[in-house]
Amino acid sequence: MVHCEEDRIADVQPCAVRESADTWLCPGLVDLQVNGYRGDDLNADHLDSNAVRTLARNLLATGVTTFVPTLITAPEPNLLRNLGVIAEARRSDPLLLHMIPFVHVEGPHIDPADGPRGAHPAEYVRPPDVPEFLRWQEASGNLVGMVTLSPHDSGAPAYIRTLVEWGVHVSLGHTNATHDQIRAAVDAGARLSTHLGNGISQVLPRHPNPIWTQLADDRLTATFIADGHHLPAEALIAMLRAKTPARSILISDLVALAGLPPGQYATPVGGSVELHSDGRLSVSGTGYLAGATTPLKDCVAWVASHTGLFLGESLRMATTNPGRLAHRGVLAPGEPADLIRFGWHDRASSLQIEQVVLQGKIFDCDGHCAAITESK
Repeated sequence: MVHCEEDRIADVQPCAVRESADTWLCPGLVDLQVNGYRGDDLNADHLDSNAVRTLARNLLATGVTTFVPTLITAPEPNLLRNLGVIAEARRSDPLLLHMIPFVHVEGPHIDPADGPRGAHPAEYVRPPDVPEFLRWQEASGNLVGMVTLSPHDSGAPAYIRTLVEWGVHVSLGHTNATHDQIRAAVDAGARLSTHLGNGISQVLPRHPNPIWTQLADDRLTATFIADGHHLPAEALIAMLRAKTPARSILISDLVALAGLPPGQYATPVGGSVELHSDGRLSVSGTGYLAGATTPLKDCVAWVASHTGLFLGESLRMATTNPGRLAHRGVLAPGEPADLIRFGWHDRASSLQIEQVVLQGKIFDCDGHCAAITESK
């Protein structure tokens, strides 16, 4: 049982009798990588504050109480504009001010080669540049708190050191970097791996390769897209055993088509794509993935159902572990009163969100975000 006073947890006590063996209470989910959801695209040329607000409220209905808007490789003017829009939306809305701790820029300093580049547009990939990073911070009011880059560039270590000095979390991703380049980046202060196992070449040397090097370095915490499409179960099981749940984080990497009906769509990144009934999003006529569409709550359920880990271990990878970067995700006195109550039974494919509490206020969720009411 959790008692809240205003926007903070006041006390946590074990319940003498549980309501149901299938009903659970935990901290709100923390998603470090969200590109869009239900038609709202954070990378859109026409992004406005209303889209950011709608996206946040729709995410809240899925149990996500903290999320990190993620902007991918784009021309610098586009990045500056959308950083400014997100910052303004956050300043003007108390709910967003709480839900968004910082922004994640994934790229544009990634490997330009096909494969590791993924769906990022090749024409806008460019080397790391501190003056550009400073312009991002000026446009956003110092809101950029996480940057994903490839450490293959000779200027990467110095760039990483500068970002770390600014308090920015640096993550390695979309890379085919060598063992020595990855080690140099970690020595410089990189501490995360972005969706490890994805954003990488289709064919790799047996050893060394970027996956082994990142799995072996205990200084790196890895994020994983656990939707059953981006990583097969046996690959994720092996990676989680190498990293351990303590150094693993689940992310959704949601794109704007997530939550929309199956069908054919035209998108700015990927062109013609097909959203399948099982949630797989692929480039039409191919087997190539074009993004992720599974909410974080269902990634949690997938891990608990397919990897042999307990539900509690899976939840920690979507609450406490990512929460370390955002000062969230813990059920303890003095922590933010961000909670979810949900239903789940063994092997279920989804967490059924029954109630969301954000800053001590209750949201009744029925698949869409409902009106907010004060908690009793």
